[in-house]
Amino acid sequence: MNDHADDAAPDRRARGLEIMKRVYGRNHVGDGPGDFFGMTVEHLFAEVWSRDGLSTRDRRLLLLGLLVGQGADDMIEVQLDAALRTGELTPDELREIVIFLTHYAGWPRGAKLNTQVEELIDRVMRP
Repeated sequence: MNDHADDAAPDRRARGLEIMKRVYGRNHVGDGPGDFFGMTVEHLFAEVWSRDGLSTRDRRLLLLGLLVGQGADDMIEVQLDAALRTGELTPDELREIVIFLTHYAGWPRGAKLNTQVEELIDRVMRP
């Protein structure tokens, strides 16, 4: 059960922004305009990503599988980058994910994912 459901909107928004920063490993996540951004922060991050039962890493793995299955390459890039930068997944674990998901999502998607992972590792881990 989520203990945050009755929180006031300003508290929910602040908590959502904090969780969003942790999830994406970026300190420069700022508040944004509009109802869509507000719902994303106040519901998706303050309520869903903060629930007990699954770790952030678990949620990230599930999301990566879903995004690969859908071929959502732009969002895959965001999630891979966040997973590596937050230390949730190592380069070797990312490579293992490629091998595993390729067999379920298909070779073309797996090949694209492999390219994304190797380019990310090269970019982030390069001295």
